[in-house]
Amino acid sequence: LETLLKELLYLQKYKLFSIVFSGNGPSGICLSYLLSGYTPYFKRHSLHPNPILQRKLEEAPEVSVLDQDLEYLSEGLEGRSHSPVALLFDTLQRPDTDFGGTAESVLTWWHEPHRAIPHLVLGRNAPGGAWHSIEGSMVTLSRGEWMGLPDLPFKEWLKQKRRGLRNNRATAEDIAQYYQHYVVKKGLQKNFKCGTVVTSVRKVSAESISNHSQKDLQEDSDLLWNSNEKNTEVYHVDGFFKTMEGDKEPFSIYAENVVLATGTYDNPTWLGVKGENLSYVHHQLSALEEAVKNNSVGIMSDPVLIVGAGLTAADAILFAHHCNIPVIHVFRRRVTDPGLIFNQLPKMMYPEYHKVHQMMKEQTAACAGPYEHYISLPEHHVLSFGKDKKCIFQDKNGCQKAYKISMALVLTGSNPNLSFLPNDGIDLAVDSDQPVNPKRNPIDVDPFTYECTQEKGLYALGPLAGDNFVRFVQGGALAVASSLLKKANKNPP
Repeated sequence: LETLLKELLYLQKYKLFSIVFSGNGPSGICLSYLLSGYTPYFKRHSLHPNPILQRKLEEAPEVSVLDQDLEYLSEGLEGRSHSPVALLFDTLQRPDTDFGGTAESVLTWWHEPHRAIPHLVLGRNAPGGAWHSIEGSMVTLSRGEWMGLPDLPFKEWLKQKRRGLRNNRATAEDIAQYYQHYVVKKGLQKNFKCGTVVTSVRKVSAESISNHSQKDLQEDSDLLWNSNEKNTEVYHVDGFFKTMEGDKEPFSIYAENVVLATGTYDNPTWLGVKGENLSYVHHQLSALEEAVKNNSVGIMSDPVLIVGAGLTAADAILFAHHCNIPVIHVFRRRVTDPGLIFNQLPKMMYPEYHKVHQMMKEQTAACAGPYEHYISLPEHHVLSFGKDKKCIFQDKNGCQKAYKISMALVLTGSNPNLSFLPNDGIDLAVDSDQPVNPKRNPIDVDPFTYECTQEKGLYALGPLAGDNFVRFVQGGALAVASSLLKKANKNPP
């Protein structure tokens, strides 16, 4: 409680910040690192496998990457992301990783405290964001080393724990711990305020903040923006701390710039069918883990229905299979659909997901296969959930069938919760008639600064901007840091 009170006093004392981030996952941590004076330079005498990029890097080795023209450096790069700056930062840190290479990073990091910009990182969980909400034993889709943040390789950290990577991949628990360790190791804790929920972000006139409080704050700290600037509008951020006793302590701060890095874990997608709000229908994998713990499902119970054909649905099937729980698996696509994630994963690297794909192919209701306790219903969708736990499905020809189930898990993805923004942030999306969605309708940002096209001073990072993998969210942090340093005149000429 004493720490919490200190944090509250800290916030009340310094109510004006250069930048506030909402979200403390990997993108928020990486941006905090870059805004804390940690500055990347091209490492002299290192050789990048891309000769064109190498030549560009050699043009001005004494100028930090943050201060260079990111558009020029990233021109012509190709890879597994649509963001040019994401590809740039990734290839600088892991030069030829997509080709199985192990070339070292061509970056060297210098701590230049005079370049730091005051900022505050607000998040519900400990640093690491949603990684703390994922079942700890789950293995990541990405290779373990791709989960690492700048200047502290994940593999090295794991070695210190005397553990290796399983099939080159890591568990969610390891990653959550690594992100917490990173914040401490790099001395970023003072910027992080955990257990906070942001309820509102609104633009207000700078003049509406009392001149008196501005004067006090300017005498007290350097956290206030320069009052001579033409900045007539600032962001007013409201929210609350959750105390140990479960109380809510409100806070209210102002910021010149706000970075949205909330991820998308908060809001599971609903099917929108009848009976979906019944108590046996769930939208998170944790419900199945809970049911197994308290023995409400088991080998003798009616099947568990799993809806969806993404990786979370696959994780649920693997978990149920491991516990010998019968499963009915319903999904809309064909098993051979190239858009299905399983058709895009290398078999050698992802044997367990390949196994789920095999089950989906071979074990349909029409023909029994070798896998016990599992039935796959491709090209089906749920019509309704009944109070008697009967679920009605329909296939592509309009034929209906009913199954009695013990519980349902609807695992068809999730959407960001942007209820703290005007109109739920819809006005910021690429298609401003539709809700923000990380895959289909991200927030519209400038590709080289990540500033929202519709709202100056507001930035979006990570899945909100369409970057869904940890290795690629870091390029967004580079773009934002570069833009904010220019605004703060902390870039050398």
